[in-house]
Amino acid sequence: MAHEEPLPPGQYVPRSWPVLHYGPVPRFRPERWDLLVHGATASGGEHRWTWPEVEAMPRDPVVADFHCVTKFTITGVRWEGILATTVAELVPPAGDATHVMIWADYGYSANLRMSDFLADTSVLATHRDGEPLSAEHGAPVRMVVPHLYGWKSVKWVRAIEYLVANRRGFWEERGYHNVADPWLEQRYSYQEEAPPV
Repeated sequence: MAHEEPLPPGQYVPRSWPVLHYGPVPRFRPERWDLLVHGATASGGEHRWTWPEVEAMPRDPVVADFHCVTKFTITGVRWEGILATTVAELVPPAGDATHVMIWADYGYSANLRMSDFLADTSVLATHRDGEPLSAEHGAPVRMVVPHLYGWKSVKWVRAIEYLVANRRGFWEERGYHNVADPWLEQRYSYQEEAPPV
């Protein structure tokens, strides 16, 4: 069935969902896993949830297209998980927090503007299309920010750090765009420079 909504420039719909990531797939050990929220929190402290606590949280659905910087788009993905707005309600950021760093196993990270993190469709996903996430797609928890390119949708999330200034994440330090809006084709950091007048 053809996709009715327009795709961002340069994107196509593949036959299957390619698996792309940097480094090995982490082994999930539920008894040792936790999710940390820290940095510029309103309380000045940090908060940790164990895996049973995360499992017990209400799951909200988000249906959205997923856009990879390698130019494929998966349409109408149904994610379920903890909305980023729920995380911010439970552990509020400080008033001067402007950005968020999402940290994953093995030190992988991606930065987000606070407005992107708090978008209605941003979710810490535990399920996709009614099934628990598979390991290669980011289980047990994946940050999903559907309105940005997929490298901002960090797999294997372990921590959320509130920031009072922007700091580039793993791929952003290696030449990828700081914002990553697929509708503007913000793929590479050289595009951040103002065009000549």
